[in-house]
Amino acid sequence: MRFALIVIGLVLLIAGLWVVFGHGSYQQTDTLVQLGSAKVTATHDKAFPQWLGIAGIVVGALLALGGILKKG
Repeated sequence: MRFALIVIGLVLLIAGLWVVFGHGSYQQTDTLVQLGSAKVTATHDKAFPQWLGIAGIVVGALLALGGILKKG
């Protein structure tokens, strides 16, 4: 259980840092016009919110520290 907490915590911590430093984004595709089976779409790159990265850092650090400091 300790090892799992440490690994999950470190993964969340690294993902949070990745988002905070501006590398976290996803693509969203919108349909602009559709006539029958023909449609025009646009794809946009959107960044993850900053608060999501900060939350990942905090939760990841707490889980990793909890796994390290847990006795037994």
